[in-house]
Order: sequence, then structure tokens, then C-alpha cells
Amino acid sequence: MTHQYELMVILDPEVDERQVGPNLDKFLKVITNDGGSIDNVDIWGRRRLAYEIQKKTEGIYAVVNFTASSEATSELDRQLKLDERIMRTKVLRAEEAIALVAAEQKRSEEKAARKAAAPAKAKKDA
Repeated sequence: MTHQYELMVILDPEVDERQVGPNLDKFLKVITNDGGSIDNVDIWGRRRLAYEIQKKTEGIYAVVNFTASSEATSELDRQLKLDERIMRTKVLRAEEAIALVAAEQKRSEEKAARKAAAPAKAKKDA
């Protein structure tokens, strides 16, 4: 059974940005060889990290959306973790990723509503 997944990869900033796509393609063959499909590869480029990883403050981010079996996804994640150029990986089922985004949006809307209600309450009290 196949599912949709989202993979985020942070690569070492010393990797040439032009080589990110070809490097990822080598790993993504695990998915295509197993009968899965690569839906989208989005290379964000060099970004500042929230905290140091391996004494580095920057990394090259890439997000890959794909459809595959859970076995192929596990093998892809295992191979990525073995490569020294890969600093971090995170694989999410697309349903989980969509749910996380929806929850964060709802939380920010509730916060905005509370913020908007606070000045109105302050005027009533005055």
C-alpha cells in the first residue's frame, strides 16, 4: 500500500547548490525502483539554522513530495542518514503534514482573535 509523504532534508552548506538536485536523485531512486513516484522536488537553498548542527549555522534545505510504500520510505530515510553530507532528515506522511499546518493556522487565528478582543475589552473597562 502506498501513501503520500513529505521529506525535508538539510544538507551540509559546503555542498555546491547546483549538486543538490543530482545528489537527491541518487537517493530518490529507492522510491522509483520500488514503484513509487516523485511528485515534487523543491530546493529552498541555503538558510540559517535555528540552532547549530555539527557546528554549522547554515544548511541547504530541500523538500520532496513523493508517493511510496512504507518500506521504501524507511529505506530512503536509512540511506539518507548514512550520508555525511546530509545533516538532518524528516519524513512525514502528507496527511500528518496537512494536519500540522491546519492546527498551526487555527492556533494563529485564535491568537489574532484574542488580540483583537483585548483592546475592545480594555475600552469597556475604562
